[in-house]
Amino acid sequence: MAILKHISSKNADYGAAEQYLLFQHDEFTMKPVFDENGRLIPREDYRLSALNCNGEDFAVACMRANLRYGKNQKREDVKSHHYIISFDPRDGTDNGLTADRAQELGERFCKEHFPGHQALVCTHADGHNHSGNIHVHIVINSLRIEEVPFLPYMERPADTREGCKHRCTDAAMRYFKSEVMELCHREGLYQIDLLNGSKNRITDREYWARKKGQLALDEKNAPMIADGITPRQTKFDTDKDRLRQTIRKALATAASYEEFSALLSREGVSVKESRGRLSYLTPDRTKPITARKLGDDFDRAAVLAVLEQNAARAAPQPEAIEEYPDSIKSRLQVAKARQNAPKQDGVQRLVDIQKKLSEGKGRGYEQWAKIHNLKQAAKTLSVYQEYGFSSPEELDAALTAAYGEFDTLSAELKELETTLWEKKELQRKVLAYAKTKPTREGLKQMKSEKARAAYRQHNESDFIIAEAAARYFKAHGITKLPNRKALQAEIERLTVRHNASYNEYREKKERVKELQTVKRNIDQMLRRSEPQRGRRQELDR
Repeated sequence: MAILKHISSKNADYGAAEQYLLFQHDEFTMKPVFDENGRLIPREDYRLSALNCNGEDFAVACMRANLRYGKNQKREDVKSHHYIISFDPRDGTDNGLTADRAQELGERFCKEHFPGHQALVCTHADGHNHSGNIHVHIVINSLRIEEVPFLPYMERPADTREGCKHRCTDAAMRYFKSEVMELCHREGLYQIDLLNGSKNRITDREYWARKKGQLALDEKNAPMIADGITPRQTKFDTDKDRLRQTIRKALATAASYEEFSALLSREGVSVKESRGRLSYLTPDRTKPITARKLGDDFDRAAVLAVLEQNAARAAPQPEAIEEYPDSIKSRLQVAKARQNAPKQDGVQRLVDIQKKLSEGKGRGYEQWAKIHNLKQAAKTLSVYQEYGFSSPEELDAALTAAYGEFDTLSAELKELETTLWEKKELQRKVLAYAKTKPTREGLKQMKSEKARAAYRQHNESDFIIAEAAARYFKAHGITKLPNRKALQAEIERLTVRHNASYNEYREKKERVKELQTVKRNIDQMLRRSEPQRGRRQELDR
């Protein structure tokens, strides 16, 4: 589940950003960590590259550019923008994501969306608490040093000009999030919906408050645990966590907004609606907490939807009319239930019980793991027989063949996605160029040079879009614009092919995963049986 985070900085010391990327920092104070000799401690594993710096140090190149254009000289100026793309920890084991591959993706993302900016792209192979999530830092100078094409997230003509500054608007962040989702889909990585919010929204301030509180609670509980006493509280809850629990408890029983408000008042929480938005005030605060900072489950629309469901559930229900068991509706419902039911009968990997016990697992886990391994061994042998394998070599050959088919289809799918993206990009350029036709025709009617200059200045944005489209056509060798209907028909045809190929791609991927799981289980079962066979031979002697 890759996520995107943005931080703007007014720090004029560009070297501090590079120092943060290269050396270890305290995760609470964000101050550098020194060794016993007072020297900075380098990070263990990272990849770093600089873009558009012309061989100079990033800090020096940025300061030279600022002086050249007379920008970023004031204290209140935003000097740099810091974007962080954090990947799911499972991508490393399940999808083959490495630090080198993440660095390549980060550099490509930077070149596509921040052209003309001096940038640092750095990949760290581990996140907080050694969670294993690979993440990419992209630090750009807010100043643009060359003119760039008009990109989809840009809103003003100045967003393309040399010597102007990068603006991270809400619309731009939505576009960047959609591009991150598209990147993960294209690369076969885990991803969540970044555009439609989350049920529980955790801000940076709450994240660090929870982290510091949990650390303090662990230190407080350490002496009791050492004495064999079970602490009363082991998980730290922030004020917002407790408020979420109180609201959910009220929503579980309330059937109207008045009842919901009354239940919260009993807990000392007052709810207020203003401009269609809800906010909650706890007794220990003077400023209410908005629903936006708590999550989508606590805004006005979600709360009213839950209350409506509770009211409908509490209302007397009319007697249901009995339907024929073989009616069309029942058959459709059964088919839909089967389709939506999670797949529980798939083969799962065997558990290495000895390894888990050495990590501190107890007897309860050992008992569960033994039953789990017996079930999965039976399923593994069943699948092994269904495929008709007579030896592990045949399984290896089938896995190699399945992976080859999957790899070939994956390459074809990526090529098809690239073609589809290029066609859509061409369509956007053609439409943008067509929309500026009246403006371009109007320039021809201007008689004097002064009138033409004034006309161009008045319609500057249209001319920038037209010139960007013309440069695109020239770069791709397009001398005659394609027919828009034919182009749309071709895009629809490619989309149909892509959807069909993607369904086949998922089937091939599931087959490869199933064969890999069967192979791992078979190998583990054979390794366990080898010492037993050797012991029987010794006894026979």
